Amino acid sequence: MTDEKRLRLRSLDITIGHFEPGPENAITDVAGVIVGHVTCMDGAQTRTGATAILPHAGNLFQDKVPAGFAVLNGFGKFAGSTQIVELGEIETPIVLTNTLAVGRAIEAINQYTLAQHGNEQVVSLNAVVGETNDSVLNDIRAPRPKIDEFLSAISAAKSGAVDEGAVGAGTGTVAFGLKGGIGTSSRLVPIDKETYTVGVLVQSNYGGRLTVAGRAYEAELQHDKDGSIVIVLATNAPLCSRNLQRLAERCFGGLARTGAALSNGSGDYALAFSTAASVRRTPARRKAIAEIATLSNDVVSPLFEAAIETTEEAIINSLTMATTTSGFNARTGKASTVRAISLRALSKR
Repeated sequence: MTDEKRLRLRSLDITIGHFEPGPENAITDVAGVIVGHVTCMDGAQTRTGATAILPHAGNLFQDKVPAGFAVLNGFGKFAGSTQIVELGEIETPIVLTNTLAVGRAIEAINQYTLAQHGNEQVVSLNAVVGETNDSVLNDIRAPRPKIDEFLSAISAAKSGAVDEGAVGAGTGTVAFGLKGGIGTSSRLVPIDKETYTVGVLVQSNYGGRLTVAGRAYEAELQHDKDGSIVIVLATNAPLCSRNLQRLAERCFGGLARTGAALSNGSGDYALAFSTAASVRRTPARRKAIAEIATLSNDVVSPLFEAAIETTEEAIINSLTMATTTSGFNARTGKASTVRAISLRALSKR
C-alpha cells in the first residue's frame, strides 16, 4: 500500500480552536525547548524508538524547571513522576519510549546527566521517562532502543520543526486502530500586555472513536479501546508547580475531544513545565528565600484553554503525519500492518 502524501491538520484546512499557533506549530515554539528522535526500524520485527524533550539545552540538574504532573487513568508507567509531584520540578531530559525499555532509558539519562560538567558530585537524580506499549507492530521483548540509542536521541535534540508521525517513540504506536505516533502543536496566548507560548508533544497509542474538530471520522476503522498516551506540555509563562499541575490536567480536555475511550486499560499521563527564567530553580534560588514572579490564578484560564486546543491538534497531527506501517505483533507472534488515516476522508469534511 502506498500512502498519500502526509499533511498536518492545518494543511487540510481544518482548524482547532481560536488561538493562533506559533511559527512551527510545535512544542519547540517555546523558546529553549529542544526535541530529538531515534527511530529503530530493523528487519520485519523492530518498530520502536525514543523521543527526548529537553526544557533547555543547559544543565537541567543544576538549573531545574518547575513542573506539574497529572494522571487521568494510571494503567502504565511514568518513571520519576512521584518526585515531580513531591518537589514540583524536572532535573533531567524527558524521554518517551516503549513499555519494556523504560529501564534502559533511565540508565541513558543517568549516564548523560552524571557526565555533565558541574555534576561531578551528584549521587542521586530523578530520570523522567514516559512510555506506551507498541507491541502491535514491534517485537517489544527485544532490547530496543539500546542505551546508546537513547543517548543519541538526547544528543540529537534541536529547536525548529519537529518530525511527526511514525518516528521516535511513535514508530510502532497505534491510535483508534490507525497508525499513531508523535504529534505536536502550539498556541500563542495573550495575557495582559504579554503573549505567552504553549506547546504540546504527544505519543499517541490509545483507543476510542475518533473525532476530528468535533466531527466523527467516518472512514472504516477498528475502534480499539485500550492503549495509552503521554502528553508533554511546555510554556514560557511564569507558573508555579501547582498551576503547572492544573495546566497538565487541562490537557485531558483535548484528549477527550478526540474521542478517547479512557478505558480501564488506558494509561493517560500529562506533564507540564515552564521555561520562564523568573521561575527557574537555580542553585542560588534553591539555597535561600527567593522572590519569584509568577502569574496569578485569576489570569491563567487562557493558558488552560490553549492546553486543550494544543493537545487536541497535536494528537490529530500524530495521525495525519503517520504512515502505514508493517511490523510484528508481539501478542500473536505474527506479522501485522496498521494503515494510516485517510487524508481524503478528512479533506472532504
